[in-house]
Amino acid sequence: MIRYLEGSILKKEDDRILLLVKQIGYEVLLPAVVMETLAHKSTGDTITLYIYHQQTERQPKPILIGFNLEAEREFFQYFISVEDIGVLKAVKALDIPVRDISRAIEARDVGKLKQLKGIGERTAQKIIATLAGKMEKFALICKSDDREVPTQKDFSQQVMDVLVNQLGHKSADARLMITAAFKRNGNITTPEALFDEVYRGEVAS
Repeated sequence: MIRYLEGSILKKEDDRILLLVKQIGYEVLLPAVVMETLAHKSTGDTITLYIYHQQTERQPKPILIGFNLEAEREFFQYFISVEDIGVLKAVKALDIPVRDISRAIEARDVGKLKQLKGIGERTAQKIIATLAGKMEKFALICKSDDREVPTQKDFSQQVMDVLVNQLGHKSADARLMITAAFKRNGNITTPEALFDEVYRGEVAS
């Protein structure tokens, strides 16, 4: 049973990625809320995912669904326990954050749950009847935009290596240059943009 994968992105599609893990490519379905968090990731970037793995006699082809947090994976297991919600329907339905879905369930907010893709009023009522009182933990998941943004640590080391190994700067000086670049421009999302910002800062000083 696959529970966790760390690897590099080989391909991104609308609802799935191909993840290379030790020379093996895994196709992983991603709910929309998870795919959104990977918007800044490109082919070759390393990511980690918590995996829900389904394989049954009726469906012998393995299905892997990826999540950023173990708690999101656990919520998914609760979600598919609701009558009439299968794995694939659940993946499509998760187009708003798990914390918001959990809070809607605890508040018995049928209207909010009906906003989920493929969820009508009758299914929303079943979700509440099945899961209300069990969602407090998941309602406390940190907002995705409050979590530490990983882009800086993802690619700043690449720029650091160039500054030190190719351009002869001391490590401490290179680190200061990179930190200053992020302070000037917090929207940097690629190593090329970071290097350009470092260059602009040095030219201006």
